[in-house]
Amino acid sequence: MNMEELIHFDKQLLLAVNGSDSLLLDYIIMTLTTATTWIPLYLSLLYVVLKSNARREVLFIVASAALCVLLAGTVDDTIVKPLVARWRPTHDPEIGTLVDVVDNYRGGNYGFFSAHAANTFSIALFFSLLMRHRLLVVTMVCYSLINCYTRLYLGVHYPGDITVGLLWGALVGWGVYRFFYCRFSRPAAYSQRHCLVPAVVLLLTFTFAVIKALYQIYSA
Repeated sequence: MNMEELIHFDKQLLLAVNGSDSLLLDYIIMTLTTATTWIPLYLSLLYVVLKSNARREVLFIVASAALCVLLAGTVDDTIVKPLVARWRPTHDPEIGTLVDVVDNYRGGNYGFFSAHAANTFSIALFFSLLMRHRLLVVTMVCYSLINCYTRLYLGVHYPGDITVGLLWGALVGWGVYRFFYCRFSRPAAYSQRHCLVPAVVLLLTFTFAVIKALYQIYSA
């Protein structure tokens, strides 16, 4: 498969998974793709970190998480997207009119690669390596994949954008853990009781998105 065929496949795959005829799902996705929706999950991770580490380690973990976002998202937005200049599906002259757009949300001009995918997976992998608890790993992977799916549903990224974003996020998350956190700090033990908190918050976040969507539909 040459590059032209790969790009064509990428576009067709996007059209296959983009959007739906469900107003309820539209509202749910719009809530889940919003960064502020995930603040409770981030706070739950901070809670687990605070309960399991001394102050010095807490500072290194917070700095490491911030470094993940800085490297994963900033490199993409300031260097890769302007350099590659690949249109988002919603702005692509070839298929833009075929993309199912929700609430006229189209994103910026360029979409390669997905900062949502890179940011969320760098955080997901970093905390998975840090805490090494199965439930926490599942929680963080679900958090990242939910964010990735919202970008495909909204038609603001191609599957290829998401895939590369996940790979870059994985590299950043692993790199920050291996070469920054492990070099300057020491691992702690994380209890099952504490690791349950982010999982519960993830479920509550999804429940909130559903309830908010129902309210938006029936109050219109």
